[in-house]
Amino acid sequence: MSACWVILGASSAMARAFAREAARRGHALILAGRDVEDLARDAADARARGAPTVEVAAWDTRVPESHAALAALAGEQTGPLGVAVFAGSMPDQAAMDAAPELIDGLMSDNFTGLAGTLHRLAPLIEARGGTVLGVGSVAGDRGRLGNYLYGAAKSAFHTYLAGLRNRLGRRGGHVVTVKPGFVDTAMTWGLPGLFLVAQPEDVARDCWRAIDRRRNVIYTPWFWVMIMTIIRTVPERIFKKLKI
Repeated sequence: MSACWVILGASSAMARAFAREAARRGHALILAGRDVEDLARDAADARARGAPTVEVAAWDTRVPESHAALAALAGEQTGPLGVAVFAGSMPDQAAMDAAPELIDGLMSDNFTGLAGTLHRLAPLIEARGGTVLGVGSVAGDRGRLGNYLYGAAKSAFHTYLAGLRNRLGRRGGHVVTVKPGFVDTAMTWGLPGLFLVAQPEDVARDCWRAIDRRRNVIYTPWFWVMIMTIIRTVPERIFKKLKI
């Protein structure tokens, strides 16, 4: 069944790959993000690929007024509603250690701004049915020295998605939590220590497979479930001494 998919952070590489498949499947789209001129080009591409309608919406995790405006636009659509969350930011841990005032923006980009938007959209899904796809990170599974502030924000988002899954599931809706490992995107460009880096198109493919199968939580690529199982089970007395 075709739906209207609201894509938050639609200019990211993963979001663009996801939107291309949504258009191919014949879904309507609302592309939401900060750079509306950039998104207008993506909208034209989506229409050419088969999306029946494509809207572009100015949306910013740090501007609550844009969350309400986006919910109003989504409310004007008909049929089931999908929401795919690809927004996020990953400031350098050392930079935030030196300037803790950066933490507020990090939390807004990766948790509070997302939750504020989803909470406005949730009643529409309860009324019309639909799916939320929330892209978090393996970083949220355990606090690690190199990115524990980012990991804390993602962990909070994972917990929020679990509660939202409980809520929407009672009305026929569904929530998929996606935990990617390293992905070749602008956010990870040039970072040291990356390995087994996935392509955005592969992550988008796994997202759609999870939606089709109504999965609850997935890791992508698949082998990250084994990596993170090991990391989660390392005893704290040992883990706190590791530099990972």
